Amino acid sequence: MEQIKTDYRRANLDERTRAMLDYAVMITRDVHRIDQSTIDQLRARGLSDEDILNVAHVTGFFNYYTRLADALGVDPEDFMLRRRSPGMHQSSET
Repeated sequence: MEQIKTDYRRANLDERTRAMLDYAVMITRDVHRIDQSTIDQLRARGLSDEDILNVAHVTGFFNYYTRLADALGVDPEDFMLRRRSPGMHQSSET
């Protein structure tokens, strides 16, 4: 579980779970790349339309709340700072 939190790409995951996490990253970082072939690939790896919708909802809500907190200058809780991986963005004020 710790490997998934740190870097899921290095964790020993089944193809379906890896596809789900790759999709969540794509929603977060490059949503404009998502097209019908993306959805078809997710289906081919065993995700149902409901699964795809759930991943999109959870990822979208998480991204929304994170951006809202950032826009309002809300500082992360201590436990959030400890879990950040080395490549994650941190405010210059910390």
